Amino acid sequence: MIETERLYLRQWRASDFAIFAEMNADLDVMKYFPKPLSPKVSDAIANKCSQLIKDKGWGFWAVSLKETDTFIGMVGLNEAHADMPFAATIEIAWRLHKDYWGQGYATEAARASLNFAFDTLGLDEVVAFTAVINEHSQLIMQRIGMSNTQENFYHPMLDSNHRLAEHVLYKITPDRRS
Repeated sequence: MIETERLYLRQWRASDFAIFAEMNADLDVMKYFPKPLSPKVSDAIANKCSQLIKDKGWGFWAVSLKETDTFIGMVGLNEAHADMPFAATIEIAWRLHKDYWGQGYATEAARASLNFAFDTLGLDEVVAFTAVINEHSQLIMQRIGMSNTQENFYHPMLDSNHRLAEHVLYKITPDRRS
């Protein structure tokens, strides 16, 4: 478990799944994803996240508020998909319940994830990517010290004329942490 001032980044619990499914079905939360997810697909993702943490000791952690232990989303690290143009690297990503947007939780948890990536895993670089039109996530990337590589790419799992196809790629090295 990783602890920040206001948050725990921890292993998933069965009680997290229903809230995670609610998030993944929400049109606002999933605005920059191809489509909302069914509860079955959402549960499969949560189970995979849990298993990766169990196997590796890291991954997309469940995030909860320290004060109430309320599950608010996921933040963490993952091996980039092999089809990506920057494969063989580690990505950082986040997805929070919309009730907790705008309070700095994603930034706080992402900074803790980067500290883990560099201080515990000894990584030389971490990447993040999102659809070009997802300006909010890009602001978080900038807040945590990441730089836009100016190497936009088309997501290999989306049709090239899909509204979300073009993605930006951000990177950070240990010396650039904010």
